[in-house]
Amino acid sequence: MAVYDYSRDASGAAGLAGRIGNVFVSGFAPVADETPRSAGLFATLFGIVAEWNDARLTRKSLEALTDRELDDIGLTRGDIAAIARRR
Repeated sequence: MAVYDYSRDASGAAGLAGRIGNVFVSGFAPVADETPRSAGLFATLFGIVAEWNDARLTRKSLEALTDRELDDIGLTRGDIAAIARRR
């Protein structure tokens, strides 16, 4: 097959059938516009879960320290919740 096919007219290889396919493709165009919004929603939801998990791990790590170790880094047990929420 040649690199450029000059034997076909502008409507494509299928003629009318090719144009019918274009109608179907353009009929689904609004669905494609919805995709970025749902992807953004998923990214936002994933970010919220990731932040929650980071706070959980921070809280868990700080709670595992002794009072002496917390005092060495300038914290008390009462500071743990505020530190874990802060990002």
